[in-house]
Amino acid sequence: MRDMLIIDGLQYVNWNRQLFEEAQQSGVNTIHVTIAYWENIRETLQNIGTWNRHFLNHADLIMPVHKAEDILEAKRLGKVGIIFGFQNCSPIEDDVKMVEILHQLGVRIMQLSYNNQSFLATGCYEDQDGGITRFGKQVIKEMNRVGMVIDMSHSAEISTLEAIELSQRPIAITHANPLFFHKALRNKSDKVLKAIGESEGMIGFSMYPFHLKNGPDCTLRAFCEMVGQTAEMIGIDRIGIGSDLCLNWDYSVLEWMRSGRWTTGVDYGEGSAEKPSWPAQPSWFTGAKDMYTIAEGLSAEGFNEEQIAKVMGKNWLSFFEKSFSKSLINS
Repeated sequence: MRDMLIIDGLQYVNWNRQLFEEAQQSGVNTIHVTIAYWENIRETLQNIGTWNRHFLNHADLIMPVHKAEDILEAKRLGKVGIIFGFQNCSPIEDDVKMVEILHQLGVRIMQLSYNNQSFLATGCYEDQDGGITRFGKQVIKEMNRVGMVIDMSHSAEISTLEAIELSQRPIAITHANPLFFHKALRNKSDKVLKAIGESEGMIGFSMYPFHLKNGPDCTLRAFCEMVGQTAEMIGIDRIGIGSDLCLNWDYSVLEWMRSGRWTTGVDYGEGSAEKPSWPAQPSWFTGAKDMYTIAEGLSAEGFNEEQIAKVMGKNWLSFFEKSFSKSLINS
């Protein structure tokens, strides 16, 4: 088990040398990192610049992932591969040409919306879901062309189903859970899950407390039972881990994630306004070091060695091999 490939489909961490060391020592081979929520293009370029310095200053620990083979190379070298992703489409502003430019700078995953209505799609917190917009249809085509993954983790149901139908490549839900497991605005219905399975997409299961049954008190067994139920529904090849791990941030950053610039107030989202703070993690997952705990939980649930390897990383690798490759689709 200690030699298997481990890929985390999403983390949002305030990285420093110590945290890179902890990730590298944990056995996690590749992480999809969030580098933008509400940032415009200039702010996003600054974030990419910060990451480029990370790659220089911590070259012994991390390396960028631009193609799927880089994941295997990172594992061979004992480094953590880093995949750039956006949790919103704000970095492209109103210009479809930004998709290719940002792809050239290493971005490989982009959500079409983050909770709210965007230029491209409806977020899961909106009352009305208008689906994919005219601009969104063009962006999907361009993302397909250059090899950038469409992520619908924070998008509403109709928008997600339309994205699956419109995209000529499979899409991902990098960090969410089934609605049957816990009723949260961002968790996904059976209809969406089945569409992901039929289209050969991916869902990464989240350990973010607001998306777990019983929140921080969710048990490892309950989580692994949910993984098993989802595998039965959509197939073992369509599921992975997207922990949504958030570390080393103060509360003001949580407000930025939820509120951005669209409100002068505070959007408490699915959390409690009475005690504004980061939610506590379940005891069995407090950081990347606990990825093996999930693998052990899956084993106890009856998953065999090959099935565990698929959930922990092989499925993401297979998905990225198809997603990051040069497109044969005509623009």
